[in-house]
Amino acid sequence: MSRKFPEILTGLAVIVIAGVFLFYALSRAQALTGGGYELTAQFSNIGGLTVGSDVKLGGVIVGRVTDEHLDPQTYAAIVKLQINNGIQLPSDTSAAISSDGLLGGNYVGLSPGGSNTMLAPGQAFPVTQSAINIEDLLGKFIFSMGDMGKSNSQGSGNTPPGQPANPPAPGGIANPAALPNPASASGSTK
Repeated sequence: MSRKFPEILTGLAVIVIAGVFLFYALSRAQALTGGGYELTAQFSNIGGLTVGSDVKLGGVIVGRVTDEHLDPQTYAAIVKLQINNGIQLPSDTSAAISSDGLLGGNYVGLSPGGSNTMLAPGQAFPVTQSAINIEDLLGKFIFSMGDMGKSNSQGSGNTPPGQPANPPAPGGIANPAALPNPASASGSTK
């Protein structure tokens, strides 16, 4: 009996932990389908935005992404957002996909406009900004830095960094061959 007691205790702990995860998953699912009204946004690229991502206004979560699909005619990504009840958005509000940092997830950031009319349930945002692909930006930056290094080193081939490509001659003239010949400049002939 004393040998089976730790096994029973471990089994009960596993069941309790599984119950906690199940409760969390169900409460999260209810939050996604809870109260609020739906708005639509159209983006050319949604990046890593997923169903369940946050919708933020001034850094405060005011809703969730509930659906994503592709419009077969325009090939645009259509994103449906559920906005919490009590949050009224002006009709000229813009929606942009932003990132929580280099390693953070994406979210939809809302910027309210100044209109006196409000967006009604089911309407679309008039202005949207698609996700910026950070990996592409970093790649372009790295390749542009590589091209700058290549163009700086194409001078004479063996010139050390920080030195001019054509060093001055001992007399102080950078390129003596480029100066006119004094004998030919005077016009005298022999």
